[in-house]
Amino acid sequence: MDWKSTMTKRLDSKVALVVGAGSVGDGWSNGRATAVLFAREGAKVVAADINPESAAQTVALIKGEGGVAVAHTVDATDSGQVRVMILGCIEQFGRLDILHNNVGGSIPGGPVEIAEEDWSDNLTYNLTTAFLACKHALPIMVEQGGGVIVNVASVAGMTFVDRPLASYQAAKAGLIQFSRAVAVEYAGKRIRCNCVVPGMMDTPLVRHRLIDKDDPTKADTIMTRRHASAPMGHMGDAWDVAYAALYLASDEARYVTATEIVVDGGLTARSGS
Repeated sequence: MDWKSTMTKRLDSKVALVVGAGSVGDGWSNGRATAVLFAREGAKVVAADINPESAAQTVALIKGEGGVAVAHTVDATDSGQVRVMILGCIEQFGRLDILHNNVGGSIPGGPVEIAEEDWSDNLTYNLTTAFLACKHALPIMVEQGGGVIVNVASVAGMTFVDRPLASYQAAKAGLIQFSRAVAVEYAGKRIRCNCVVPGMMDTPLVRHRLIDKDDPTKADTIMTRRHASAPMGHMGDAWDVAYAALYLASDEARYVTATEIVVDGGLTARSGS
C-alpha cells in the first residue's frame, strides 16, 4: 500500500506557498519536505526559492508523485520580488490559503565579535523575510476571508544554544513574537499564525555548514556530538518539521493560533526554557 491510498488529504483544494522550498545540496530540507508533504495532502503548491534549480527539483518531486506544483524564483529579502511572488500565486491558482515562511540562516558571533553587517543580515534573513511575505499576503487573505501562516523559528529564539549566535537568536525570538502579534491582530479576520520551532536537526543545510574542506571528517564528528546532545539521543529531521507545519496548516488546528510547536526532542526542557 502506497501513501496515495493512505493519506487523508488534509489540505485538499488548498493553495500553499512555501518560501524557501529548495535545499542546499541533495536531500530533504525543511522547506522541501514541507512542500512535498503539503502536496501529498492535496494542496496545490508554489515552491519558491532563491535558487531556481533547487525550486525546480522540489516541483519535480511533487509532480513525480502526481501532485500539482509550480516553481518561483524569489529573493525573499526584496519587497518587490515578494509582492510579485504573492501576486503570481494568485494569478496561477486564484487564491492563497497557506503561507509557509522557511527562509533563514545563521552567522555566528556574540555582540562584540559579530560584524555589524552580519548582525543586519541575520535579522534580514530570519525576520524581515517573514515580515515581507506577511505584509503582501495578509491583505489577500483578508479579502478572501481567511488563511493560515506558518513561520519556521528556532529553539535559538527561546534559549541559549551551543555557541554564541546573538543576532540569530534575536531574530528568531523576534519572529516568534512577530507571529504572535500577527495572530492576535488578524484572529478576527479568520487568519491564523503560528510557528514551528525546530531544535537540533539533521538537514542538508546543517551538514553543508559543518563541512571543513581541509578535513571532511570533522562534519561527522560534529554531527555525532549533536545527536548525542539531544535528550532523545538523536537529532530530528526535515520530516519532523514538515509534519508539525502540516498540522498547523490544516483545519485540525482551526482553534490554534499565536503559539508554537517546539520540535526539539526535549532540548529546551532540559535547558530550562
